[in-house]
Amino acid sequence: MSHRPRHALKTFSLSLLAAATLAACTSDEDATPSPPTTAPEPTPSSLRLERIGGYATNLFGKSAAEIPAYDAASKRAFVVNADAGAVDVLDLSNPAAPVSVGRLDSQALLAGSEINSVAVHGGLVAVAIQASPKTDKGRVALYRAADLALLGSVEVGALPDMLTFTPDGKTVLVANEGEPNDDYSIDPEGSISVIDVSTPSAPVARSAGFAAFNGQEKALRAQGVRIYGPGASAAQDFEPEYIAVSADGATAWATLQENNALARIDVATATVGAILPLGDKDHGLDANAFDPSDTDKKAVIQAWPGVRGLYLPDAIASYTHQGRTLLVTANEGDARTWGEGDDAYWDGDASKGFVEEFRVKHLTNAKGWSGRKGDDLPPQLDALADGGLLDPTVFAYCGAVAGSPGQCRDDDQLGRLNITWTMGYRQDADGRPILFDAAGNENPAGTRLMYDTLYAFGGRSFSIRDEDGKLVWDSGAEIERFLASDECKLGAARNLPCADWFNANHEEGDTLDNRSDNKGPEPEGVALGRIGDKTFAFVGLERMGGVLVYNITDPQAPTRVDYLNPREDWTTEDPATVLASVGDLGPEGLHFIPAKDSPNAKPLLLVGNEVSGTTAVYQLNLNY
Repeated sequence: MSHRPRHALKTFSLSLLAAATLAACTSDEDATPSPPTTAPEPTPSSLRLERIGGYATNLFGKSAAEIPAYDAASKRAFVVNADAGAVDVLDLSNPAAPVSVGRLDSQALLAGSEINSVAVHGGLVAVAIQASPKTDKGRVALYRAADLALLGSVEVGALPDMLTFTPDGKTVLVANEGEPNDDYSIDPEGSISVIDVSTPSAPVARSAGFAAFNGQEKALRAQGVRIYGPGASAAQDFEPEYIAVSADGATAWATLQENNALARIDVATATVGAILPLGDKDHGLDANAFDPSDTDKKAVIQAWPGVRGLYLPDAIASYTHQGRTLLVTANEGDARTWGEGDDAYWDGDASKGFVEEFRVKHLTNAKGWSGRKGDDLPPQLDALADGGLLDPTVFAYCGAVAGSPGQCRDDDQLGRLNITWTMGYRQDADGRPILFDAAGNENPAGTRLMYDTLYAFGGRSFSIRDEDGKLVWDSGAEIERFLASDECKLGAARNLPCADWFNANHEEGDTLDNRSDNKGPEPEGVALGRIGDKTFAFVGLERMGGVLVYNITDPQAPTRVDYLNPREDWTTEDPATVLASVGDLGPEGLHFIPAKDSPNAKPLLLVGNEVSGTTAVYQLNLNY
């Protein structure tokens, strides 16, 4: 997710358990003592999350707790505090009562900088440092977990965000997002830095960039890759967000969130080998039903033909199944909304930004969209035409006819849904819009765009994909349907009906249905953990809050195991006034700690909650 109002920074952890070592004797006569064996970890039948502790910064809405990481030897948690632009270091010896023991600050390395992400491996702490301005090159610094000593640092690309170690701990990969400034006058190229950290005092960085894809923009768009920033080349438009690495450390995958694609990276050569488009999900299918309206104040989950969801994944994690790497993505969705705070942009100056969001009701107003000028009409859209139409052969089910959207644009239908205006309308072979007159007739002198498809942001789901980015499984409508069900409960005691606060926002109270017109519950963070023979996915819901747990051992048929959302107060207009008791709000990053590394010998999950500024410690209570 972009860094406009806040840092949306993420991390994941996949811990691999050591296999048992068995020794055999050649004969009774020459038998030698067998080496110690490690008993296989038993496999639980299920698990239940319990919040056993946490640490509060007492800062509301400041992104003061985002990305957690953990060092087993020192029993320390490292949590990105975006408000401070630093990393808070917590003693987790007693996970029920974490204690602040220090802070990592990057100012001595880059004046005016801030830390965006953190990862830990074998006592080595890596942090991603964003320069000021963010369009300048950043740095990755390495610290010793035990005493927080700075060991070394190296220059990387613009706006380094999520970073992760390869399984052997010898390499760090960082996603250099390369976001533009607000008016798009500077748009750095995105890249992935591949850093040799085998000598922490002298790390060496190589850049896996996207320049090789410049000139291929038309072909990539035809494959479904979104390249649409104003004047941007492929290398400028690709913005790596999050990285997953294969178990052998040879291959990595980076989410290109706004581009709705993955980049596959060869770690040994530090090159991007392929751009993998992710496609879209058909919300016209009952399996992909969703609620598009925030005004009826209830959950109305149904199929909407002609509407498709762009996955636009944020976090990504990997695991091995039957010898192949599978990728798990949290399909949050993210729109480009640069310059949205500049009045000059809304007054018609397209050089001041680029906003792709627009509501269906405004896009399809029979009077055209000129009435939105100075309010929320993107000038780039205004330059294309004077209004938009819905294809009546697609949208007849909600009342569209030639020249009129009918009831489709009503608030309780599709009217409130935020979509991207940049795609879905008819174009010629060169990508130019085919124009229609106001009556719905194709006419070169017309002033209307014809939308056959409406593209919404995010999948409201999480997905499992193969090494080529092909969809293996998607949760479809399951998350929203669960949140609307009688089965779903909220609060530490799990006694509050989720349906009463379906698709609520995380910054205000009494916001039932508030996020339905946007991206629903917004699955954003994901961490994986293997316990015995099972692999579990922990999925954080940014807006609705809480963590969903799924058994993904069988990637074709994952099953929901648990959901915990410890938020208690859902009615106070300003949760900041009851911060101590409201609970955790806005889960961002998640980190799984296996029992063998845990300070209390129980598997744990660390969750950074950016809105409440709290780091939660969840214990996984296992059932056998």
